[in-house]
Amino acid sequence: MTKTDRRLFVVTGGPGAGKTTLLAALAAAGHAVAPEAGRAIIRDQLAIDGPALPWRDRVLFAELMLGFDLRSHGEAQASASPVFFDRGVPDSIGYLRLCGLTVPEHLDRAARAFRYARIVFAAPPWREIYAQDAERKQDFAEAERTYEAVTTAYRDHGYELVELPRADVETRVAFVLGRVRGLASGR
Repeated sequence: MTKTDRRLFVVTGGPGAGKTTLLAALAAAGHAVAPEAGRAIIRDQLAIDGPALPWRDRVLFAELMLGFDLRSHGEAQASASPVFFDRGVPDSIGYLRLCGLTVPEHLDRAARAFRYARIVFAAPPWREIYAQDAERKQDFAEAERTYEAVTTAYRDHGYELVELPRADVETRVAFVLGRVRGLASGR
């Protein structure tokens, strides 16, 4: 297993749990943020009526997410400050497992080679804020199953999950930054 990168922090969880809102608030506060691969790919594929949509070709969709996440990981290496990711490489493993599909060896190798900080922030399913949109077609039950699948993938790859509070975005930002500062100071 490759050494973890103590500056790269992932926020994972099921859809509609407030990850993107949290990351937008971190970005607005001046922190470096890497966008979610899945949403970007869905937007691009919809624009071109492409085949790599999760409702058309789940394996191709996962491959494009892997490429996007590897590129984001590489770009983050240039930052001396923390970078916050809207999902990471192990999310693609969780996605494939959720779909009942085989996880290719190269994807598992990528999850072991392209590491993030040892703690991963997990946004739990939160019915009160959950909403579907043009890119999020899953119902709440699937959001809950997604949460379980992706958090299991991170645990399986040696990460410690830290659940975000079900609270307003300001509280979540303070929670994340407090944990990051604590890690930097060795607490």
